[in-house]
Formats: sequence, structure tokens, C-alpha cells
Amino acid sequence: MAARSLEIGAAGIRAARTIEIIRTERGLAQRQLADHVTALGHPMSNTMLSRIERAQRRCDVDDLVLIAEALLVSPLVLLQEPRAL
Repeated sequence: MAARSLEIGAAGIRAARTIEIIRTERGLAQRQLADHVTALGHPMSNTMLSRIERAQRRCDVDDLVLIAEALLVSPLVLLQEPRAL
């Protein structure tokens, strides 16, 4: 049985875009944010973060909470409609 691709829904797309916007506003490279998340105890590579931001990888609840913590925002902020750059 072939593995089924997991579709990313509207909330996942919003979170992906908002993560990228906030990261960029804070002047962080993907590598820096991934390193912050890893330092919080949740290993993350810049490739993983890049895929999350491009909505090519699901952002699970653990990813979401620790990315939010690394960005110093509430996880709820990442689920809201993103602001334009």
C-alpha cells in the first residue's frame, strides 16, 4: 500500500506564511530560527523549517509551539491571518 500524501489545510498554510513573515521581520535566517527551536529541545534543521514555510511539510503542534516560543509569540499568533510584509 502506497503512502498517502498529507494535504496541508488552510490553517497550515496560514501558519506557514505567518512564520515566514515574523521570522523575516525579526531579521532571522531560517538557520537561526531552526537553531533556536533546536536549543529549546526540539531538533529542527533549516531544511525542515524551509519546508514548513513553503507548506511542503506539515507543522505539527510540537513544531508550532516551539517555533512560536523561539519567535517570542503565542502559538495563536501563528494561526491568525498573516499580515502583508
